[in-house]
Amino acid sequence: MNQPNTELPNRVGEPLQGAQILWEALVREGVDVVFGYPGGAIMPAYDAMIQYPIHHVLTRHEQGASHMADGYARASGKVGVCVSTSGPGATNMVTGIATAMLDSVPMVCITGQVPSALIGTDAFQETDITGVTLPITKHNYLVTRAEQIADTIREAFYVARSGRPGPVVVDITKDAQQQRCTFEWSDAPIELPGYRPDYTPLDSQMDEAVRLINEAKRPVLFCGHGVSEAGATEVLTALVEKAQIPVACTLLGLGAFPASHPKNLGMMGMHGESWVNAAIQKADLLIAVGMRFDDRVTGNLKTYAPTAKKIHVELDPAEIHKNVHVDVPIVGDARDVLEQLLPRVEPREHAEWLAHIDALKGDSAVRDIKDLPDLGKLYAAHVIHDLYRLTKGEAIIVTDVGQHQMWEAQYYKHDLPRKLITSGGLGTMGFALPAAIGARFAKRDDAVWVIVGDGGFQMTACELATCVQEGIKLNIALINNGFLGMVRQWQEFFFGGRYVATPLHSPDFVKLADAHGIKGLRVTQRAEVEAAVREAEATPGTVLIDFRVEQEDSVYPMVPAGADLHDMIQRPYTPPAAPGTTDHNPIFETGEDDR
Repeated sequence: MNQPNTELPNRVGEPLQGAQILWEALVREGVDVVFGYPGGAIMPAYDAMIQYPIHHVLTRHEQGASHMADGYARASGKVGVCVSTSGPGATNMVTGIATAMLDSVPMVCITGQVPSALIGTDAFQETDITGVTLPITKHNYLVTRAEQIADTIREAFYVARSGRPGPVVVDITKDAQQQRCTFEWSDAPIELPGYRPDYTPLDSQMDEAVRLINEAKRPVLFCGHGVSEAGATEVLTALVEKAQIPVACTLLGLGAFPASHPKNLGMMGMHGESWVNAAIQKADLLIAVGMRFDDRVTGNLKTYAPTAKKIHVELDPAEIHKNVHVDVPIVGDARDVLEQLLPRVEPREHAEWLAHIDALKGDSAVRDIKDLPDLGKLYAAHVIHDLYRLTKGEAIIVTDVGQHQMWEAQYYKHDLPRKLITSGGLGTMGFALPAAIGARFAKRDDAVWVIVGDGGFQMTACELATCVQEGIKLNIALINNGFLGMVRQWQEFFFGGRYVATPLHSPDFVKLADAHGIKGLRVTQRAEVEAAVREAEATPGTVLIDFRVEQEDSVYPMVPAGADLHDMIQRPYTPPAAPGTTDHNPIFETGEDDR
């Protein structure tokens, strides 16, 4: 681990190497931590880094570096930075770059490149990374001269954080890092031809939106990721309370509107609450704020919200009408738009509509797995609900992708933005552990819990060594069901129960933790959950808990792909057996445990 200098003298006007200029620019952009892995084409930059007050986190894989930068950005709201060498180092970051692109996360990814004279010759470890990443970045740059570096870094940070955020790749040739030139720096506002990140809503659009909101009898407001990105939680809450509008959240919108608020209906979509989806189908007005109507939210577009007018507040014009045609498109920053709407929206009650939504819940409560007897088995929903209860909902939760991700969304209630970090659009397995490391560096005083499946965890488990080398504190809740669980669920429901390539044999995770020098615990009964969580929280350093949960549990409800939003598969329910009988509640049939 490098030990950087703590002071940065003003070196503007001095002759510096390109490698030095890179770090000068990063420091001036407020960067104090980067995540990376060295190699030949980026070695000059690494050699110069020790002169600067930037902490470098050595990852075990470049994919981990990009996910760490992503997790840092999501937790902090700042731009995350990752660094790699050329060729395989750069291509290993592609999955993390795509993850950030689909979830609108601001990142700057710096890659080394072969000397400019060798570009196009298939030199050792040469890859056209700007060409590779063109479809999955907001913008990218190839830098071949030292004098380009400072301005390019300024532009990269501006593009990454402005407008709809996203990842930017800066590919710097080795000779550009080695060349010397006079270091110049400007704090003047950046203006890029053709790039317009700031939009002002049209008066006609705002007038029509106000009219529809004031006239609606069955409105539902959608809270998406853009609400937290815009810092719009407070004004959205004020609007909801004034107009008494119920709120449904996307996966990435969880926490942007408090889960404990009485107007929060819960999550919508494929694994959303049944009454939320039913309410959307009956609504006469949808107010979508900072979300993009993706397929996991809408179901069958032909039958989606058939009686509803639709208002779409979105910063990216490309998202307007892309999936769902809307009646009132409003291109603008979510907070700015809501602040303009708030004084014009009339106070309302909507008592009849809210009572109807409450009635839509029906018997959902008795079907809820967290309230059903465990019968001596450990269910993932029990684990996550207990984790929520024991942490009082205050932890930063970083999830991987799969069944556990949906259970977390259902059973861990988030009241604050930037407390749930998860891969939404790309659905990247292996995301959680490295992203949690990034979140830890962004929020050094918050409790950070990783909720991860046994499949995704093994994709980036090498980053346990990074936790140890950095001496950081994470708590890892490994939901171990011995399957690639979500794929297995689809096989059960839609492929005749043929479990092809989904049974998963894994190592002994407690021994794996011990091999890395961290504490490992195993839990097989619900009664053991609390003690394990308390022990993990009290133990210095990273702790891994192997929760051996029911193997063939499924996430309910579920809207089959392409089905109508209200056409949900519900959890089978058998009333509890009468006292004194030997019958049991057959919630699931289980297979052989081969974990």
